[in-house]
Amino acid sequence: MHDLLGHSLTTITVKAGLAARLGAGEHAQAIQEMTEVEALARRPLGDVRTTVASYRDVTLAGELANGRQLLRAAGITADLPSSVDNADPVRQELFGWVVREGITNVVRHSRAASCAVRLSASSIEIVDDGVGGTASAGNGLTGLRERVAAAGGIVDAGPLRPKGWRLRVSLSPAGSAR
Repeated sequence: MHDLLGHSLTTITVKAGLAARLGAGEHAQAIQEMTEVEALARRPLGDVRTTVASYRDVTLAGELANGRQLLRAAGITADLPSSVDNADPVRQELFGWVVREGITNVVRHSRAASCAVRLSASSIEIVDDGVGGTASAGNGLTGLRERVAAAGGIVDAGPLRPKGWRLRVSLSPAGSAR
């Protein structure tokens, strides 16, 4: 997101500032408009930078808390762990990304009434009772698969029968060879 929007908004900001300087004294209205464009571009550029910085700060406990609020706001009953103590601390950030992606997908796509998250030292599973769907991966699941593969794990995502969806991430137990 930052690479695409950040670059574009920076370019707009720089060009608007340059145009305002070049037009000084000749076209008062053009300068006023370009000054406004520059100001408009600076706000979303700051927003993108703030969003990207907070997007990097992922913790399992934080994502479970956010997920609980998001599910509640969407009217979906949440059955989420109240503690992350049984998850390997080394894996908690990755599991946080799983929770973020999984619960976002539940809210956006599932039309579920309930969502459960199950957590162990080496796995995390998110299950809903929604409409299911196809196992095609969007950008979020593709990125998640890449993160999990880099950690030596596997992602199993797909519809359940008779209804629902499951996202499960498994890693080899701590201390075992990969």
